[in-house]
Amino acid sequence: MRIPREVEKIIETLEAGGFEAYAVGGCVRDTLLGREPEDWDITTSARPEQVKRLFRRTIDTGIQHGTVTVLENHRGFEVTTYRIDGEYEDGRHPNNVEFTASLTEDLKRRDFTINAMAYSKKTGIVDEFGGVEDLERGIIRCVGTAKERFTEDALRILRAIRFSAQLGFDIEERTLEAVREIAPNLVHVSKERIQVELTKLLKSPHPERMHLVFDTGIAPYVSAHFAEAGNPGEGGAKNWLTAEFEAEKSVRWAAFLRALESPGACRILKELKLDNDTISRVRLLAENWRRPLPAEKYELRKAMSRMDGEMFDCLLGFRETAGTDSPAQAERLQELTGEIRRAGDCISLKELAVTGRDLIDAGVKPGPEIGECLNRMLEEVLRCPEHNTKEYLLRF
Repeated sequence: MRIPREVEKIIETLEAGGFEAYAVGGCVRDTLLGREPEDWDITTSARPEQVKRLFRRTIDTGIQHGTVTVLENHRGFEVTTYRIDGEYEDGRHPNNVEFTASLTEDLKRRDFTINAMAYSKKTGIVDEFGGVEDLERGIIRCVGTAKERFTEDALRILRAIRFSAQLGFDIEERTLEAVREIAPNLVHVSKERIQVELTKLLKSPHPERMHLVFDTGIAPYVSAHFAEAGNPGEGGAKNWLTAEFEAEKSVRWAAFLRALESPGACRILKELKLDNDTISRVRLLAENWRRPLPAEKYELRKAMSRMDGEMFDCLLGFRETAGTDSPAQAERLQELTGEIRRAGDCISLKELAVTGRDLIDAGVKPGPEIGECLNRMLEEVLRCPEHNTKEYLLRF
């Protein structure tokens, strides 16, 4: 197993200082799967103050929980002391952590077997709970008792489904039973954290596994109205979602919620604390993906005027994937869009040959009439692009 030179260096420095150290968790899992890890985490028997003495550049990331970030080659690597978590009274965070000298105890507190493996060049892979076998079998299984792991941290319920979607793995039967049983505990988890897991699920190679959020009874605890998205009686869309949709946040959220009208979709996104840009993009897709869009330049210019160019391209792709436009219709819409852009046709107020100042200079009184006049001019040039000249528009 190959690891970055910076990680090797940190592990070797800790070992030279008389401590144990390993790459741990998701980076080991992803490397064994032939995937490129997003982050490399290191676990060690050294206490935080001992870690800081061994390295020149460190940041106290979460020192109360044993985590120090070590800077190597302009990159940060989290180094965390072996620990045992205390009681989880709030169903999300341990009340306290206790440092330990045992790697096994540290691995025992982790969520799933595939995330509870460690590696160092000196010892090779440390796999106390069958993570390698579960990787080979394509199984998501909790470390120890699933009910205990989920009771400790309810977010793990969604993480199980998210990993299933990202890796294409099945959830082991007892783990899935515990998901159903502990689902109500999700009320202890912040909407922001829930949204992050759902977004990762939606952007995964298997977004259709969102159905597990509904089939396991999780949906009512996600947000006040989230369950509506999976209710066929309400036009729910949980079975519509496929990986054919572009793996971009707003596109996958819009695809998932597209059976709902725009206000209902946006209400769910607001409850889950999504950013305003994503909500705005989903709103545009929700409002426009079902609208008739004739393969005619005037109608296309009107549609293009309602959004920026990148968003319009996104809409065309979305409509084709959703089946709104046939392949032949989609191809024709793309051709006409290209012709409009190459011709430089005006499709926005900022591209009009006349400005508000021009209208004032021509005698129009400042106020709402200026905006109304500019909008009438825009409608004119959307219909007849050749009319976008100052002389014509002022006469108009």
